[in-house]
Amino acid sequence: MKLATAARPLFALVYKESVQIVRDPSAVLIAFVLPVILLLLFAYAVSLDIRQVPIGVVVESDDAQARSLAAAFAGSRYFAVTPARDRREVAAAVVAGRLRGFVVIPQDFATRVARRAWPAIQIVTDGAQPNTARFVENYANGVIGGWAVAHGLAPPAQVELEPRFWFNPELETRRALIPGSIAIVMTMIGTLLTALVVAREWERGTMEAILATPVSVTSILLGKLLPYFVLGLAATIGSALIATHAFGVPLRGSWSALLLVSAAFLVPALGQGLLISVLARNQFVASQIALFSGFLPAFLLSGFLFEIASMPAPLRVLTDIVPARYFVSALQTVFLAGDVWPLLVDDALAMLGIGAVLIALVRHNLRKSLEG
Repeated sequence: MKLATAARPLFALVYKESVQIVRDPSAVLIAFVLPVILLLLFAYAVSLDIRQVPIGVVVESDDAQARSLAAAFAGSRYFAVTPARDRREVAAAVVAGRLRGFVVIPQDFATRVARRAWPAIQIVTDGAQPNTARFVENYANGVIGGWAVAHGLAPPAQVELEPRFWFNPELETRRALIPGSIAIVMTMIGTLLTALVVAREWERGTMEAILATPVSVTSILLGKLLPYFVLGLAATIGSALIATHAFGVPLRGSWSALLLVSAAFLVPALGQGLLISVLARNQFVASQIALFSGFLPAFLLSGFLFEIASMPAPLRVLTDIVPARYFVSALQTVFLAGDVWPLLVDDALAMLGIGAVLIALVRHNLRKSLEG
């Protein structure tokens, strides 16, 4: 009976905040519409796959062998070929950015092939985009090598090599990007929504009414966090369903593991948003700080797009306090590898540790606000 009486103010705060969420169209849009929009953008606008890269193929010789190699480039799924007879025809297009490079099949191509000699084929790429330039070079060499083997210009391999790629056999970047993008979406939802919670109360003058009630700081915190915690888990489930059913990303782990790591991530995400809300006291300022301190670190320093190992040492140290770093790793493990519990537990503990620090800071600053 005493427990029920003590918990009654907490239930009242949770109910009040839940009604506020239902009545606030922006909260519903952020929680359920924003994930769909962002997942669509990350799935279709962000891609590291190389497909149909525009290149030129300059055939300076008119013999059958040169045309055969040019046809091999045209038949590759990696290139969209613009044929030419002189390199000057395509050089200007590379300078203008319409082509990413060109391949020159020389005039003496047939003569060298007849002598069983390797023809001097030139590959020119646009170094303004280094990653694409390397892809063009590697794929062009692959086309040339495949053509050479088919025409007996390369000796047969003594050992047959069969490459095998774990977790993502098709090497589709979408399968790695979409799980990571769920972390970005959840960062936006958790941090942005809760960044407006207490700030809205101060702006509307309702915080004074809450202060007049006989509730503890802990009850106020739980009353603010629990509804958004449930909302965040619901958004996670919706995002995962979109990833698996709309984009075909496999979920090799269990839903329980997915919800566990998502719940662990929501602790620091909600804590960070609530800390911003307590300190800012203004919804506009709180939203701007949330985007700057939540979205940008999650996007740039989580390993979502850029490998952490390739970052400078100071930035690698900074990533240790970015919760999204561990959430991206955990999501990619659950979706692509399965329930690898040693990895998932490590990531969950790291997120809970960061969340505990943030919640402690919120409690301290909220107590100061209440006493002040």
